Amino acid sequence: MPAVVFAFGDFRLDCGRFELLRNGQNIRLERKPMELLILLAESNGRLVTRTEIAGRLWDKEVFVDTEHGINTAVRKIRNALRDDPENPQFVQTVPGRGYCFIAAARANASEEPRLELAAQPAEPQNALPAPAEETEGRHQSRWVLAGAAGVAAALVLGITVGPHPLEAHLFHRGPAQAINSLAVIPLDNFSGDRGQDAFADRMTDELVTMLAKDTTLRVTSRTSMMRFKGTRRPLPEIAGELGVDGILEGSVSHTADRVHMTVQLINARTDAHVWAESYDRALNDASSLPDEAARAIAARVHQALPAAPVARYVNPEAHEAYLRGRYLWENFLYEEAGKSFRHAIELQPDLAGAWAGLSAYYGGSAVDGFSDPRDAWPKAEGAAVKAIQLDPALAEGHNALAAVYFFYHWDWERTREELRRAEDLDPRLGDNYQLEAKLLAILNRKTEAVQVQKKAMELNPFVRPWGLVMTYDTTRQYDAALEDARLRLETYPKNPVLLFNLSDIYRCKGMHREAAEYLAESSAAFGHTKAATEIRAAFKRGGYPAVVRWQIAEHEERGKTGYSSPVEVAQLYALLGNRERALTLLEEGLAQRSPQLVFIQSDPAYDFLHGEARYRTVVRRVGLPESY
Repeated sequence: MPAVVFAFGDFRLDCGRFELLRNGQNIRLERKPMELLILLAESNGRLVTRTEIAGRLWDKEVFVDTEHGINTAVRKIRNALRDDPENPQFVQTVPGRGYCFIAAARANASEEPRLELAAQPAEPQNALPAPAEETEGRHQSRWVLAGAAGVAAALVLGITVGPHPLEAHLFHRGPAQAINSLAVIPLDNFSGDRGQDAFADRMTDELVTMLAKDTTLRVTSRTSMMRFKGTRRPLPEIAGELGVDGILEGSVSHTADRVHMTVQLINARTDAHVWAESYDRALNDASSLPDEAARAIAARVHQALPAAPVARYVNPEAHEAYLRGRYLWENFLYEEAGKSFRHAIELQPDLAGAWAGLSAYYGGSAVDGFSDPRDAWPKAEGAAVKAIQLDPALAEGHNALAAVYFFYHWDWERTREELRRAEDLDPRLGDNYQLEAKLLAILNRKTEAVQVQKKAMELNPFVRPWGLVMTYDTTRQYDAALEDARLRLETYPKNPVLLFNLSDIYRCKGMHREAAEYLAESSAAFGHTKAATEIRAAFKRGGYPAVVRWQIAEHEERGKTGYSSPVEVAQLYALLGNRERALTLLEEGLAQRSPQLVFIQSDPAYDFLHGEARYRTVVRRVGLPESY
């Protein structure tokens, strides 16, 4: 019997070929969403209940949370059809019951055999549940039986048959492959309240953290996955881009006193479900959910670490404030991050992670020139020590203390000790390798610095897309920095830090027009459109020196109401060739123990000062090996 082809809007759904096309272009849908779309299209506008969908698409698959599976399949159908759930053109939700296909669909005959969706006969009641791979194969047999006759006939007649997409989907099934690496798609917020999106993101963050701690899996960071939030792209494609074997996706709903979370693990190579589970907890017990899920996943894919001691009680509101602080800190929103970390500590004074976060807040603010190092670094050190006292096994605490020794005490050996301790505790902590690369760079171990930074990028490829660019820049490998920056820009064309790094690279290469333009683009990406306009006007008026003078004026204005780093201003005067002013400001930075002094030998702006005794004194006091 000929199969049916449905035409609706710009789309063509060929049930025989298992294809969805839009204006002739193939739109890939995974197997379950495609089956559901065919079922809905065949329903001719009638209500298809969730019970019917579960029975037709997930019959016998006892290991799957069908509630979440249906929600995921509908979401992917809507993404493929570009259908708005609030104003649907194709798939309409009937709350609490199911779905209707509301488009006017024309049904035509196809030359392909019809692929039936009928359920398999029931198995004997005493049959044991099949493993995931066997159950997957049992459902494929429905499609194989329907299409095998046509393929066999072609072979008998001697017809050369090309690689049909359906044939590849059904017959190319090798043995199950191990999952050694994993990416977590940000959890969907099913609370019915957009205000809970942040809660869903923070639960995602914690799930990633627990997977990294409780398993031997290589786990892509949550921040790296945020760009795939609400994605329309197929999961195998995402997995291929990230270089992982498995994808974890799910949802979370947060009410006044309950948290419900569902997660499912998918083998990215086969697009098959490996494991799924649903959790429902009181809000006070919700903090244990990510750890519980991580351990279940580890057991399922045989990637578990030895059991860890039972964790102490964590106040859920304090934990949520801590996660929010980490997210804000990663995005350079220091003041808001500090407030979140302080709030977490107020709620639970013995929360070690919040103390480590507070230390990172103080340190990051000083390194980026937003706060006076004389005030910030003692607070950063106190918070890091407190974190380690509360939890000596917390890698983030040792990493925070390593930053204090590096940027404040200029004690390279103690920095190494804390970095090694943090690596022993968590070898996948990307921030640790980021800091180690900086240490190696200032010690003139340039090749090692690049290799370590590449490891940091491998662990967190999307958290700091500018990380390797900055390392190349710091080690004066400008052509390599420029090449990597251009590559990263293809994915992050508006990343302000990446654009600023490009400005610095061109400045160091003496390409001042490009340096000024990327400085303006970086300012605009940070949201400072007025500054971008003024930078371009300054360059047009007086070239790059006018841009430098504009920056000096901005620092002077900032110093009237807040902190302005003398080392940042010293660099600007050095660019203008003002020897005396540059040296005086470097000495002022030395008195303040400015963290930016660790990088002064990396900047060619100071090269003309290398013969100055005052400059050499600053270098020796910081403890840098001379590199001139």
